[in-house]
Amino acid sequence: MSDQKSLENPAEQEPAIRDVVRQTIQEFVQAEQSKAEPAYKAELQEERKRRESLEGRLNQLVEENRKARAMADEADRNSQIRTELQRLGVAKIELAYRAVKDDFVRTEDGRLQARGPEGKTLQDYLAGFVQENPELLPARIPGGSGAQPPARNVSQGISGGIELDKIKPGMSKEDNDRVRQEIAKLASQMLRGM
Repeated sequence: MSDQKSLENPAEQEPAIRDVVRQTIQEFVQAEQSKAEPAYKAELQEERKRRESLEGRLNQLVEENRKARAMADEADRNSQIRTELQRLGVAKIELAYRAVKDDFVRTEDGRLQARGPEGKTLQDYLAGFVQENPELLPARIPGGSGAQPPARNVSQGISGGIELDKIKPGMSKEDNDRVRQEIAKLASQMLRGM
């Protein structure tokens, strides 16, 4: 009799079969997803770790690059200041450099400029600094306390040449006579103004 009903009403049975097939397919898809889901999660975790590792390395490289640029900028700045001080004839470059090194900033176009409202260029500022501090320049008159007299050539025009260090008591008679003659020649030259 049930066979008879199924033959009599095929339109009613068709939706029921569709529902059963649909439900079976959904169960199958869910089962496959639940099998594959742990693998996806593990793969996602691994990708996340790789991404975080790469981001960390990228941040390290960015920081190293920033430090390298800062060091290169500082070296260029130091070089420019020292070169300009040297060009201005400063004898005590290191002392002058330490006095002015913090007085400069970089402009947007990369030039060094003095801090302050005037914003003088590196050359103008250092020229003014050297003018205000002449003690950094070499001495104009050599000498002073503790200075050694310039070495004189005692043997000008003399073939033998006598060194003061070799004049001492107990010299041979010939050497003693030669020294006396040289001293006499030098004294006469000095008296004549030569």
